[in-house]
Amino acid sequence: MKSALICVICVPLLVSAQARANTVSTATLRDEVNSFLGKELAAHLSAIKSLDPPPERILGVPTTGEYSWGTFMRSLAAYAETTGNRELAGRDIAKWVGQIGLIESRAGSKAFSQLYAALALRHFGRDLKTNPLWQGLSPEEQKAWRSLLNPERFYDPKTNKVINLADNYLGVAARIASIGYELGISDDRAFLDRLLERAAVQFDNGNIYADDSPPSGRYDRYSNEYARYVYEAAETAGRKDLMDKLRPSLKAQMRLWWDVVSEDGYGYNWGRSQGVVSYLDTPEIVGFLASHPEFRPAPLADLAALYYQAWNYLVKDYRKDAHLLSIFAFGRGNYAYISRDREWQQTTGFFGKLANSHTPIMNALEKEGIATFPLVPSLPQVARFEFFRKSPERSAGVWVVRQGELRFALPITTGPKPGMSDYLPAPHGLPGFAAPVEQIYPSLTPFIELADGRTVVAGDGADVIEPSGDGRSLRVRWTRWAVVGAPSGKVEDVGLTSEVVWRLEKGTLVREETVSAKQPVSIRRWRLVIPSTHNNFDMEQLRQGFVRFQSSKGMLDVIFGADFPVQGRLVAAGDTAIGRGVHGAIPLHLVYEASDRSVSSRSPLKYKLVLKPGSQDAQK
Repeated sequence: MKSALICVICVPLLVSAQARANTVSTATLRDEVNSFLGKELAAHLSAIKSLDPPPERILGVPTTGEYSWGTFMRSLAAYAETTGNRELAGRDIAKWVGQIGLIESRAGSKAFSQLYAALALRHFGRDLKTNPLWQGLSPEEQKAWRSLLNPERFYDPKTNKVINLADNYLGVAARIASIGYELGISDDRAFLDRLLERAAVQFDNGNIYADDSPPSGRYDRYSNEYARYVYEAAETAGRKDLMDKLRPSLKAQMRLWWDVVSEDGYGYNWGRSQGVVSYLDTPEIVGFLASHPEFRPAPLADLAALYYQAWNYLVKDYRKDAHLLSIFAFGRGNYAYISRDREWQQTTGFFGKLANSHTPIMNALEKEGIATFPLVPSLPQVARFEFFRKSPERSAGVWVVRQGELRFALPITTGPKPGMSDYLPAPHGLPGFAAPVEQIYPSLTPFIELADGRTVVAGDGADVIEPSGDGRSLRVRWTRWAVVGAPSGKVEDVGLTSEVVWRLEKGTLVREETVSAKQPVSIRRWRLVIPSTHNNFDMEQLRQGFVRFQSSKGMLDVIFGADFPVQGRLVAAGDTAIGRGVHGAIPLHLVYEASDRSVSSRSPLKYKLVLKPGSQDAQK
């Protein structure tokens, strides 16, 4: 009896220990993040000996990149609010933030620098009479801050448009104006209302997604951010009519984000906001959802788990010796706007987005009685197509799949340039495959060079998109093609028709394409590349039409067959542009090429590609 009693008592203890190992404590995470922010912000603040003049480098990296000082001051202010601390590294935070704002004001800084200034001011209180930042400024300095908080630096009220910027910046302008009105910086209600109504135009007539470059059809993560920004601006301004207009969009966009996001917290895996930016998206979105429960696509505990995973990735990516994120590590690709002079800005942006989101997330967890939450989110199985736009002119959307090892988003949309790798209709996020960042490159989408020298791509939206009812296959047709070097969104009839069928089949992703023409069309060169994140490859297999890429992370099997002569070769990318991916190096590229072909109604080009990703366990 005695030994039996011991077993009965022992089992619950073991189960409890295992449960604790798979959960995260809300209180512990609150302290962990606040401690990290305090330590690291102090390191950056201590490195600034004087703001007169502002140093051109901090901790060895430039401070001269766009939005740099605005990002840093917002981070300090958000930390002050989330922790209640008014001093850091022996300095008065409000006073230092006030002086940093003057740097941005004198520089004529725009857009996000202005938004971060508005947020920084509000972090210290909505009543300027008791706001320590505002009260610490002289009348002349307050005048400079008022200038900094004027969205007319990049928004023209006469044309009701942003100046030389993408449409998502209307959301930035709307937030600046709404905060300025809320704090009493501006009293022009007509100006605010007109700007808010202009920003919300994309959601008229039941439209759900925002085109970032109308009318070209550029849809990416900015659609989600734009909707959030306009909603928050309308909420601040008390425009319930606009909030009602945006509700359907936010519900649909949050569901799509939940279907796209990776288990480790990586958000949108196509478009120009890749790498660190896509991880930083997750705290912001979860913070918004913590404060706006009606838009949650999943239980708060799972959202918190995703926030924890993004935090865990970012803190591991953080170089504590240098106090910087590893943005430019070997093999890491970034869009050109994240240049070397923005390394400090991106790092301090991490602090600001984390601090700004942390309190609403933690407070929501405690309010809803969630003392612990899962270590890993429970993400649903998904196979569906989401239309961004249905139009006889040009349709756009994304095929979202999360089925075991098959995990990807395949966008059919327009990029900043035709043929841009990050916007091609390819399975972005598929384990073992990665498109090199911001390259004109045929990543799992053929480039066809015509006899006249033009290179055409089946991209920039599509003429016909036909998803299956069960979401497990997708048929797409292009009769008008994007031309490399032409303006974004401009498509042409080049005499060719491409019909592509994608389908899920027994753990594989199959792509079959037929290129035909009513009248003979000469093709000088056809090229398709499969870039892989795995670093091992057997050349002998290539001759047999079967290739297995593999590494310690898993494997990717490739089977290729065509009814026309195709040559295959392997390219080692090294430290070149095509070797840099959003998560790290893309060492090997499998290149298929054909030349001097004639296409007609009787002799189309047909090929079939089969991809099968696998885990480490599958190799054993």
